[in-house]
Amino acid sequence: MNGTMTRTKRQPGGRPPVRHDTRRPGGTPRRTAPGQGTSRATAPGVPSATAPGVPSRPGPVPQPRPTDVFADRLVSVLSGQRPVHSMLRHTVGRAYDELAWLAERGPLRTRGTRPVVRDIGYFVPRPGAIEAFARIGAGDQLRAMAFRLECGPDHRWRCTAVELGGPRMPRTDDD
Repeated sequence: MNGTMTRTKRQPGGRPPVRHDTRRPGGTPRRTAPGQGTSRATAPGVPSATAPGVPSRPGPVPQPRPTDVFADRLVSVLSGQRPVHSMLRHTVGRAYDELAWLAERGPLRTRGTRPVVRDIGYFVPRPGAIEAFARIGAGDQLRAMAFRLECGPDHRWRCTAVELGGPRMPRTDDD
């Protein structure tokens, strides 16, 4: 073994000799501190190691429509799965009172099957306002729900009215 291994002299405090990989034309990438920059595996346009030919970053995730989000939230409240106050910041004016009045009566509470939104339709009477209806199914029952959404100055959608088939909340003098 004496003739096969050679020792190189190291300078005190210096680095050991580096082995260069000739298969890497550009050398190794410069390291960055955690949270700065991207790794080679997640850089845009670089194929993923697990799925050849597929970019590692998919395009933007499609956002659900406000009608879908509000229909699910309203059904959750009216079926007793969520408390009414969870809709406090998502409603404006009389809509919260209507929702609380409806939820108190439990119109969508069922035994066994949870109510789900089966279909949603909507009409845009003017920009920034949507009047929507939803078909709610629970087992073999089918109910209808209508609600109105308006986009506020902060660009957030809020429910301004909600109705369900059956009795309506009585109007007061100040309405």
